[in-house]
Amino acid sequence: MKRWLALLPLAVLAGLAGLFVYWVLKQGDPTYRPDALVGQNVPETVLPLLDGDGAGDSHVDLKTAGVGKPMIVNVFASWCAPCRIEHPRLLELKARGVAVVGVAYKDDPVATRAFLDELGDPFAMVLVDREGRAGLDLGISGVPETFAVDAMGRVTAKSSGPLTSQADVDRLVAALASPPRRPPTATERAR
Repeated sequence: MKRWLALLPLAVLAGLAGLFVYWVLKQGDPTYRPDALVGQNVPETVLPLLDGDGAGDSHVDLKTAGVGKPMIVNVFASWCAPCRIEHPRLLELKARGVAVVGVAYKDDPVATRAFLDELGDPFAMVLVDREGRAGLDLGISGVPETFAVDAMGRVTAKSSGPLTSQADVDRLVAALASPPRRPPTATERAR
């Protein structure tokens, strides 16, 4: 009888664990939407610029990085294998004259610079996100993720995973269309 009493807490714990797993699988997360930022403004996130092979003294707010023009924001990392796969598509965007802002997510700036030196630099600027703050603000689930941001600073499209086809690229470029906005004033940039 004492053996059964000793095993009872384990049986109860196993039963609760089973119920929890069942609930999670059935319930899911109804609030999770991979495209939750689409239609929203880019979050204000101030990050240092990549300068050489380190984080520089200059900082840029991701929200105003496009300076009143549409931009593509690509969250990438040197340690990310799918980022290598999509890199030629980003170089194509640069060749088409599309401004691409890179966010080096949880990456060492030295490794980021080596990655760009090896594969080519498609970015108008690279922001260093060593702690992953921009990733949290953007609600990414992994790298790479790419956002189309119109001239008003609003996210108009998102792509999770690598850009592997011309259709992926064309969809993001088409989402950039919007009238240009005026560049921010010095007072607005200081906020």
